[in-house]
Amino acid sequence: MRLEQVTAKALEKTNNDRYLLSIAVSKRVNQLLNGAVPKIDKDLSVAKPADIALEEIAQGFIEIITKN
Repeated sequence: MRLEQVTAKALEKTNNDRYLLSIAVSKRVNQLLNGAVPKIDKDLSVAKPADIALEEIAQGFIEIITKN
């Protein structure tokens, strides 16, 4: 799947809130860089952590909870 398609799916998970998506991706990237195992079948030595985090969110493996 192309990056534009993955981003569009991930944005749907945040009700098209780009700020919220960027925060979620950033937090997940930090987790991946600190030893967390990717929830999708991608190798951290090959794929960029941000791409992995974005795809995890798009596929629904990472739930984004907002405080109201």
